[in-house]
Amino acid sequence: MFLNKTTFKLDRKSKQALYLQLANTFIELIKNRKLLPKTKLPSSRALAENLNVHRKTVVACYEELSLQGWVESIAKKGTFVNANLPELKAQNFITDDNKNANRTGFNFYKNKDFTRISPQFKDEFMYLNDGISDARLTPTEDIARIYRRICSRKHIYKDMSYGSLFGNEKLRKTLANYLNKTRGLSVFYEQILITRGSQMGIFLASKLLLKTDDIVVVGETNYASADSTFLEREAKLNRVSVDENGLVTKEIEEICKKHPINAVYVTSHHHHPTTVTLSAERRIHLLNLAKTYNFAIIEDDYDYDFNYNHSPILPLASHDINGNVIYIGSVCKTVAPVFRVGYLIASKEFVNEAANQRRFIDRQGDALLELTFEEFIKNGDLDRHIKKVMKVYKTRRDIFCQLLKERFQGVFQFEIPKGGLAVWLILHKKYSWSNIAKIARKYQLEIGEWQRYDSAKTRHNAIRIGFATYSEKEIYELIHRLSKTILEVKSLEKSL
Repeated sequence: MFLNKTTFKLDRKSKQALYLQLANTFIELIKNRKLLPKTKLPSSRALAENLNVHRKTVVACYEELSLQGWVESIAKKGTFVNANLPELKAQNFITDDNKNANRTGFNFYKNKDFTRISPQFKDEFMYLNDGISDARLTPTEDIARIYRRICSRKHIYKDMSYGSLFGNEKLRKTLANYLNKTRGLSVFYEQILITRGSQMGIFLASKLLLKTDDIVVVGETNYASADSTFLEREAKLNRVSVDENGLVTKEIEEICKKHPINAVYVTSHHHHPTTVTLSAERRIHLLNLAKTYNFAIIEDDYDYDFNYNHSPILPLASHDINGNVIYIGSVCKTVAPVFRVGYLIASKEFVNEAANQRRFIDRQGDALLELTFEEFIKNGDLDRHIKKVMKVYKTRRDIFCQLLKERFQGVFQFEIPKGGLAVWLILHKKYSWSNIAKIARKYQLEIGEWQRYDSAKTRHNAIRIGFATYSEKEIYELIHRLSKTILEVKSLEKSL
């Protein structure tokens, strides 16, 4: 092959050195069999003149190729493509380089129970979510100020190496004190494992509690990610009804009488997805069942802080005197999802083993971020932030629910949520979310994966819609687009 300037595309403005650009081009030529084994390369002087580069650049290129094993230099003869390089085998049908990004050259296992694909967001579209905070309200300046102050400390390097599997000790102590005061807990910091959000806590708990065919009780409607996590353990999901008072614990008792169960998963404060609260009677009943039948309660308290009509109801963990509750939470919902700081609280014995399991997926958390949130909590910044956004979210909830009531009579049924960041919206049986989702895209509204709210196939025809993410102006626009969608759905129903 004749090598000239057109063969080598050298970018003199690139941050990559010219000799490396030159070497990488040679490597591609060799891999693509355009330069065959034993091919003699031009002398460094000749190639330098041809490419208008310094001879030292070509010498450095050849040295790099030699070090990597692509070429070999023979005294008094020159530089040759390595004679022992095997041919890189490729499928004949691949002609487009982009196809290589979509196919895999080996077998691997896929999880059939958790195949969600994140949407490709477009600026002109509005996307429904199931209840997340508004990132625009995040106190980024306060958090950044604390972070910078921590990073400027004289001995901060001590926190930048490998640390505890349990998470930063200062944060664990501050969290223990904070949760004991605000949530009625009575825990020591040794009972706290810092996680990267509540999902890691659910995963670690299921890893310790469940094996193939073990039984975990969940609601007929339940948090889809929790279902998927339990199914990943090959556990059996035994579903019970959910009504206006939460999980029907009498059904749990009937299951316990027939089969040993390993765990009950519950979002007691605001059931996910329906937002109902587990009643006091059922809380005590569930705790007594756990004691009697020796199972764990995984309590996912994902949005404890958001209550509009009354003070927060204390979690099950605050009444647990027998060590049956694994309490999971995070600051992700409260502040912003990007801050992956959560916690798992249980007996010290359980937490120790959870920390051992954590090492397989994540050696430790972000110590600097954990120290930042330790100060953020201790200084009262978290409570001030909660107080501020509560007023905003309550206003948004009221506007959102009022517009739903005014615009969609006979289409949607719902209860105004007492807390949380979402509404459980039940669609009239004569309509389908499938049709609504298709038509909504015409009006640049993305309904999302409505199917995941009915994993039990009960056909309840409801989805969970968050309201907190949208400003008041955006709520009106969202309702406008949804109204246009429903009008078209109704007209199609009439024409059939």
